Amino acid sequence: MQQMAGVVLIMGSGPAATEAAGFARSPFSAVVAINNAWRIRPDWSHLIFPEDFPPDRRPDRTGPDQVLVTARDFVPAQNALGGFVYAGGTMAFTAGYWVLHALRPAVMAFVGCDMVYPRTGPTHFYGTGTADPLRDDITLQNLEAKSARLQVMAARRGCHCVNLSRGESRLVFDRATVAALPGLAARPPRAPGPTQADRREAELGYVSASGRYWEEQDRFDAGELRRLDTLWLEAHAQQAHRAA
Repeated sequence: MQQMAGVVLIMGSGPAATEAAGFARSPFSAVVAINNAWRIRPDWSHLIFPEDFPPDRRPDRTGPDQVLVTARDFVPAQNALGGFVYAGGTMAFTAGYWVLHALRPAVMAFVGCDMVYPRTGPTHFYGTGTADPLRDDITLQNLEAKSARLQVMAARRGCHCVNLSRGESRLVFDRATVAALPGLAARPPRAPGPTQADRREAELGYVSASGRYWEEQDRFDAGELRRLDTLWLEAHAQQAHRAA
Protein backbone atom coordinates (compact mmCIF):
# COMPACT_ATOMS: atom_id res chain seq x y z
CA MET A 1 0.00 0.00 0.00
CA GLN A 2 1.45 3.37 -0.93
CA GLN A 3 2.35 6.05 1.57
CA MET A 4 -0.39 8.62 2.14
CA ALA A 5 0.49 12.10 3.29
CA GLY A 6 -1.48 13.31 6.27
CA VAL A 7 -3.08 10.07 7.52
CA VAL A 8 -2.42 9.86 11.27
CA LEU A 9 -3.06 6.82 13.43
CA ILE A 10 -3.98 7.65 17.04
CA MET A 11 -3.71 4.72 19.46
CA GLY A 12 -5.46 4.79 22.83
CA SER A 13 -5.30 2.29 25.66
CA GLY A 14 -8.61 0.48 25.18
CA PRO A 15 -8.61 -3.29 24.55
CA ALA A 16 -9.12 -2.71 20.80
CA ALA A 17 -5.81 -0.84 20.60
CA THR A 18 -3.94 -4.12 20.15
CA GLU A 19 -5.45 -4.35 16.66
CA ALA A 20 -2.98 -1.61 15.69
CA ALA A 21 -0.07 -3.99 16.19
CA GLY A 22 -1.03 -5.65 12.92
CA PHE A 23 -1.44 -2.49 10.84
CA ALA A 24 1.20 -1.81 8.20
CA ARG A 25 3.21 1.33 8.91
CA SER A 26 3.22 2.53 5.31
CA PRO A 27 -0.32 4.00 5.21
CA PHE A 28 0.41 6.45 8.02
CA SER A 29 2.41 9.65 8.00
CA ALA A 30 2.49 9.51 11.81
CA VAL A 31 1.60 7.05 14.57
CA VAL A 32 0.56 8.83 17.76
CA ALA A 33 0.46 6.82 20.97
CA ILE A 34 -1.45 8.01 24.04
CA ASN A 35 0.03 7.17 27.45
CA ASN A 36 0.84 3.43 27.60
CA ALA A 37 -0.03 2.78 23.94
CA TRP A 38 3.61 3.20 22.90
CA ARG A 39 4.02 -0.42 24.03
CA ILE A 40 1.73 -1.70 21.25
CA ARG A 41 4.20 -1.14 18.43
CA PRO A 42 7.78 0.16 18.41
CA ASP A 43 7.45 2.38 15.33
CA TRP A 44 5.34 5.13 16.91
CA SER A 45 6.32 8.64 15.91
CA HIS A 46 4.77 10.64 18.76
CA LEU A 47 3.92 9.81 22.38
CA ILE A 48 1.51 12.16 24.11
CA PHE A 49 0.92 12.06 27.87
CA PRO A 50 -0.21 14.36 30.71
CA GLU A 51 1.89 15.79 33.52
CA ASP A 52 0.85 13.05 35.96
CA PHE A 53 1.83 10.14 33.69
CA PRO A 54 4.34 8.19 35.84
CA PRO A 55 7.95 8.31 34.60
CA ASP A 56 8.31 4.55 35.02
CA ARG A 57 5.59 4.04 32.39
CA ARG A 58 7.41 6.12 29.79
CA PRO A 59 9.89 4.59 27.33
CA ASP A 60 13.47 4.29 28.55
CA ARG A 61 14.76 5.70 25.27
CA THR A 62 13.41 7.21 22.07
CA GLY A 63 14.60 6.95 18.51
CA PRO A 64 15.72 9.89 16.37
CA ASP A 65 12.30 10.07 14.71
CA GLN A 66 10.25 9.77 17.92
CA VAL A 67 8.86 12.80 19.72
CA LEU A 68 7.45 13.18 23.23
CA VAL A 69 4.43 15.51 23.37
CA THR A 70 3.76 17.05 26.79
CA ALA A 71 1.47 19.67 28.28
CA ARG A 72 3.85 22.35 27.05
CA ASP A 73 2.87 21.26 23.52
CA PHE A 74 -0.76 20.20 23.78
CA VAL A 75 -2.16 22.88 26.10
CA PRO A 76 -1.65 25.77 23.61
CA ALA A 77 -2.77 23.53 20.75
CA GLN A 78 -6.02 22.59 22.43
CA ASN A 79 -6.61 26.15 23.61
CA ALA A 80 -6.19 27.32 20.01
CA LEU A 81 -9.17 25.12 19.12
CA GLY A 82 -11.47 26.10 21.96
CA GLY A 83 -9.84 24.76 25.09
CA PHE A 84 -10.35 21.88 27.48
CA VAL A 85 -13.72 22.86 28.95
CA TYR A 86 -15.47 22.78 25.59
CA ALA A 87 -13.39 20.04 23.97
CA GLY A 88 -13.23 17.57 26.87
CA GLY A 89 -10.43 16.97 29.34
CA THR A 90 -9.45 13.43 28.41
CA MET A 91 -6.34 12.43 26.53
CA ALA A 92 -8.17 10.90 23.56
CA PHE A 93 -9.65 14.28 22.70
CA THR A 94 -6.50 16.17 23.66
CA ALA A 95 -4.48 13.97 21.29
CA GLY A 96 -6.98 14.62 18.51
CA TYR A 97 -6.81 18.38 18.90
CA TRP A 98 -3.03 18.36 19.14
CA VAL A 99 -2.73 16.26 15.96
CA LEU A 100 -5.22 18.50 14.18
CA HIS A 101 -3.32 21.63 15.19
CA ALA A 102 0.29 20.41 14.88
CA LEU A 103 0.25 17.80 12.11
CA ARG A 104 -2.64 19.08 9.97
CA PRO A 105 -3.70 15.66 8.69
CA ALA A 106 -6.20 14.71 6.03
CA VAL A 107 -7.44 11.81 8.20
CA MET A 108 -7.25 11.05 11.91
CA ALA A 109 -7.82 7.32 12.42
CA PHE A 110 -8.49 6.37 16.05
CA VAL A 111 -8.11 2.90 17.52
CA GLY A 112 -8.56 1.89 21.16
CA CYS A 113 -10.02 5.30 22.05
CA ASP A 114 -13.59 4.05 22.58
CA MET A 115 -13.96 5.01 26.27
CA VAL A 116 -16.12 1.99 27.10
CA TYR A 117 -15.26 0.51 30.50
CA PRO A 118 -16.91 -2.81 31.46
CA ARG A 119 -17.53 -3.55 35.13
CA THR A 120 -15.66 -6.84 34.80
CA GLY A 121 -12.76 -7.92 32.63
CA PRO A 122 -10.02 -5.80 31.07
CA THR A 123 -10.67 -2.08 30.64
CA HIS A 124 -7.35 -1.42 28.90
CA PHE A 125 -5.15 -3.41 26.54
CA TYR A 126 -2.73 -4.07 29.43
CA GLY A 127 -5.45 -5.23 31.85
CA THR A 128 -7.21 -2.76 34.11
CA GLY A 129 -6.40 0.87 34.68
CA THR A 130 -7.79 4.25 35.65
CA ALA A 131 -10.39 5.47 33.18
CA ASP A 132 -10.21 9.22 32.55
CA PRO A 133 -13.84 9.66 31.48
CA LEU A 134 -15.20 7.96 34.63
CA ARG A 135 -13.76 10.54 36.99
CA ASP A 136 -15.90 13.38 38.31
CA ASP A 137 -15.10 15.96 35.64
CA ILE A 138 -17.35 18.76 34.45
CA THR A 139 -15.95 18.54 30.92
CA LEU A 140 -16.88 14.87 30.42
CA GLN A 141 -20.64 14.83 30.91
CA ASN A 142 -21.33 13.70 27.33
CA LEU A 143 -18.51 11.87 25.56
CA GLU A 144 -20.49 11.54 22.35
CA ALA A 145 -20.92 15.32 22.19
CA LYS A 146 -17.22 15.90 22.79
CA SER A 147 -16.34 13.57 19.92
CA ALA A 148 -18.97 15.31 17.77
CA ARG A 149 -17.25 18.64 18.42
CA LEU A 150 -13.86 17.22 17.45
CA GLN A 151 -15.26 15.81 14.23
CA VAL A 152 -16.87 19.12 13.25
CA MET A 153 -13.70 21.06 14.07
CA ALA A 154 -11.61 18.59 12.09
CA ALA A 155 -13.93 18.70 9.07
CA ARG A 156 -13.63 22.48 8.97
CA ARG A 157 -9.89 21.98 8.59
CA GLY A 158 -10.21 19.42 5.82
CA CYS A 159 -9.70 16.40 8.05
CA HIS A 160 -11.78 13.25 8.45
CA CYS A 161 -12.16 11.55 11.86
CA VAL A 162 -12.72 7.79 11.70
CA ASN A 163 -12.78 4.93 14.17
CA LEU A 164 -10.80 1.80 13.29
CA SER A 165 -12.00 -0.10 16.38
CA ARG A 166 -14.70 -2.67 15.76
CA GLY A 167 -16.45 -2.91 19.14
CA GLU A 168 -18.71 -0.65 21.18
CA SER A 169 -17.60 2.97 21.23
CA ARG A 170 -18.55 6.36 22.64
CA LEU A 171 -17.04 8.04 19.59
CA VAL A 172 -19.55 9.20 16.97
CA PHE A 173 -17.01 8.94 14.14
CA ASP A 174 -17.74 6.79 11.10
CA ARG A 175 -16.18 3.32 11.18
CA ALA A 176 -13.43 2.61 8.69
CA THR A 177 -10.77 0.10 7.77
CA VAL A 178 -7.14 0.77 7.00
CA ALA A 179 -7.83 -0.17 3.39
CA ALA A 180 -10.45 2.60 3.12
CA LEU A 181 -8.12 5.39 4.29
CA PRO A 182 -6.62 6.26 0.85
CA GLY A 183 -10.07 7.10 -0.51
CA LEU A 184 -10.87 9.28 2.48
CA ALA A 185 -7.58 11.14 2.24
CA ALA A 186 -8.25 11.90 -1.42
CA ARG A 187 -11.44 13.87 -0.78
CA PRO A 188 -12.09 16.60 1.80
CA PRO A 189 -15.00 16.23 4.20
CA ARG A 190 -18.02 18.48 4.19
CA ALA A 191 -18.49 20.61 7.26
CA PRO A 192 -21.11 22.96 8.70
CA GLY A 193 -20.41 26.65 8.89
CA PRO A 194 -20.76 28.62 12.14
CA THR A 195 -23.39 27.06 14.37
CA GLN A 196 -25.29 27.85 17.54
CA ALA A 197 -22.68 25.81 19.39
CA ASP A 198 -19.89 28.14 18.22
CA ARG A 199 -21.87 31.21 19.17
CA ARG A 200 -22.72 29.82 22.60
CA GLU A 201 -19.09 28.95 23.30
CA ALA A 202 -18.11 32.53 22.51
CA GLU A 203 -20.83 33.87 24.81
CA LEU A 204 -19.86 31.63 27.72
CA GLY A 205 -16.14 32.37 27.54
CA TYR A 206 -15.16 29.19 29.39
CA VAL A 207 -11.44 29.26 28.63
CA SER A 208 -8.62 28.16 30.91
CA ALA A 209 -5.31 29.51 29.62
CA SER A 210 -3.26 27.12 31.78
CA GLY A 211 -5.27 24.04 30.78
CA ARG A 212 -5.79 23.31 34.49
CA TYR A 213 -9.53 23.92 34.26
CA TRP A 214 -10.20 21.83 37.38
CA GLU A 215 -8.48 24.51 39.47
CA GLU A 216 -11.08 27.08 38.41
CA GLN A 217 -14.16 24.99 37.67
CA ASP A 218 -16.31 27.15 39.97
CA ARG A 219 -16.44 29.48 36.95
CA PHE A 220 -18.14 26.83 34.81
CA ASP A 221 -21.82 25.95 34.94
CA ALA A 222 -22.51 22.23 34.42
CA GLY A 223 -26.00 22.93 33.09
CA GLU A 224 -24.68 25.32 30.48
CA LEU A 225 -22.14 22.74 29.37
CA ARG A 226 -24.86 20.09 29.05
CA ARG A 227 -26.86 22.42 26.84
CA LEU A 228 -23.74 23.17 24.81
CA ASP A 229 -23.17 19.45 24.34
CA THR A 230 -26.64 19.20 22.84
CA LEU A 231 -25.79 21.98 20.39
CA TRP A 232 -22.63 20.17 19.28
CA LEU A 233 -24.58 16.98 18.67
CA GLU A 234 -26.95 19.02 16.51
CA ALA A 235 -24.01 20.51 14.60
CA HIS A 236 -22.64 17.01 14.04
CA ALA A 237 -26.03 15.89 12.72
CA GLN A 238 -25.94 18.81 10.27
CA GLN A 239 -22.52 17.67 9.08
CA ALA A 240 -23.78 14.10 8.59
CA HIS A 241 -26.76 15.42 6.62
CA ARG A 242 -24.50 17.49 4.35
CA ALA A 243 -22.29 14.46 3.72
CA ALA A 244 -25.24 12.19 2.84
